[in-house]
Amino acid sequence: MNKKKLLIRYLTYDMLTAMVVWMLFMVFRKTVNDAQVFGSVNIFVPNFNYFSSLIIYPFTCLFVHYLSGFYLQPEKKTQVKIIFSSLITSAIISISIFFALMLDDIVVSYEYYYYSLLVLFGLQFLLTYLARTFVWTETRNNYRTKRWKINTIIIGTGQKAAKMAEEVEKNSKKNHVVGFVAVDNIIAVDKEKILGHLPQLENIIQANEVEEAIISLDNADEQKLFNYINALYRYNIDIRFTPRVYEILTGSARIGSMGINPLVNITQLNMSDWEISVKRFIDIVISVVALILMIPMFIYFAIAIKRDSKGPVFYKQERIGRHGKPFDILKFRTMYQGAENGVPKLSSADDERITKIGRILRKYRIDELPQFWNVLKGEMSLVGPRPERKYYINQIIEEAPYYCLLYKIRPGLTSWGPIKIGYSDTIEKMVERLNYDIIYMENMSLLNDIKILILTLEIIIKGKGV
Repeated sequence: MNKKKLLIRYLTYDMLTAMVVWMLFMVFRKTVNDAQVFGSVNIFVPNFNYFSSLIIYPFTCLFVHYLSGFYLQPEKKTQVKIIFSSLITSAIISISIFFALMLDDIVVSYEYYYYSLLVLFGLQFLLTYLARTFVWTETRNNYRTKRWKINTIIIGTGQKAAKMAEEVEKNSKKNHVVGFVAVDNIIAVDKEKILGHLPQLENIIQANEVEEAIISLDNADEQKLFNYINALYRYNIDIRFTPRVYEILTGSARIGSMGINPLVNITQLNMSDWEISVKRFIDIVISVVALILMIPMFIYFAIAIKRDSKGPVFYKQERIGRHGKPFDILKFRTMYQGAENGVPKLSSADDERITKIGRILRKYRIDELPQFWNVLKGEMSLVGPRPERKYYINQIIEEAPYYCLLYKIRPGLTSWGPIKIGYSDTIEKMVERLNYDIIYMENMSLLNDIKILILTLEIIIKGKGV
C-alpha cells in the first residue's frame, strides 16, 4: 500500500471538488442575481474577480483541510472521521471565504446573504464528503481484497509471537504478517517465516516494504524492550508491543485494528491530528517572521563574535532528531575554536572555553536563535525536547533506556525539561531533564506549547539562560 498515492488522491479530489463547488456557486449567484443563467454576460466570465477566486478558493480549501489534520494519516481515516472533518472544514471555509471575498452583489435583502452562505456550505460539504467517501470506499475494498496491505513484521519467535501472528491474520483487514525477526533462541514459529535476526533489520524492512512492527516476546525486561524499540525507530514505521500490567493499568493499551488483541502504539502521538498540523504551521510562520526580523541582530552579533575571537560565526553540531535521524543543529559560536578537540565535553556556567561574547549569548539564549532555520527546515519545532548528541544519548540510555521515546516527535528550541533544569552539565541532569520531556510528550497540546513559550520568554528576559 502506497500512502503517498492515497494522499495524492485525497488532495486531487479535494482540489477538483473545490473548483466544482466554486463554479456551481457562481452559477447560483448569477441565476439568483440576474434571474437568468445565460444573458449578456457569460457566467463563466462574469466579473473581474472570478478567475482569481477560482484559484484562491481551491487552495484555501486545501489549506483548511491541512490544518484540520485530514492529510496526516489518510490510510487510517474512518467514515465517521470523514463526515466530521468535512462538516467542520466546510463550515470554516464557507464562512471565511464568503466574508473575506466581500461579495459585490447589490444588497436587496440580508436573507439573500444568509441563503447564499447556506448554499456555499451545502455544496462544499456535500461534494467534499461524496468525493472522500468514494476514495475511502475504494481504499476499503482494496484492503478487503488484499490488493493493499500493511506489511507487518513481528519481533520475536516464541509462543506469544506465534499467537500474535495468528490474531493479526485473523482479525486485521489491513495488516499482513510477512514474517518474524529472531531476537533469541526461543523458536515456536514456522522457521521458514523467520526473516532474519535483529542486526539484519534494515535489510528486512527494505526488502519486505515493512510499514509496521509488533514486538511480542515471551520474556523481555524493560531494557530489552526499549533496545528493540530504539532499533526500530530510525525506520519511520509504526511500532507496537504487547502490553504488560503497567500499560494495561495506566490505559496505554488500546484495542484497535488488531481486533480483540490490545496493543500499545509507541509511535502514536497524544496530540490530535489538527493540533499537529497547526503546530507545524505555527513553526513555519514564526520561523520565517523571526529570521526576517532578526537579520539586524544577526549581523550585529556576527560582527561581535568575529571581533571577540577567531573562528566562524556559526557553529554546526550533529544532533539526533525525529526517528533517531542525525541532523546538523545551527548555533552562534560561543566557545573558542577547537574547544573540544574531537572529544565531547559537557559545558558549565564557568567553563573557561566560553568566550566573552559567548557568555552573554548563553545567558540570554541568543546563541540558539539560528535554530529557527532548523525549525523552518522541519528538523526541529519551536517546542520539543532538546536534541542531544549520539555520544551522550548512549550514556543516557544506560540509565534511562526509554530515551528512544523522544524520537517520535521533533526536538525543539525549548521544552519543559530545559525550563526546569536549564543547561545540563552532567548525565544525571540530562536524565532528569529527560523525565520532564517525557511528561511533556505525554501531555502535548497547543495550550501547553504556549505556556512553555511564555516561560521561555521569561527566562530570556531575566537572563536565566545559564
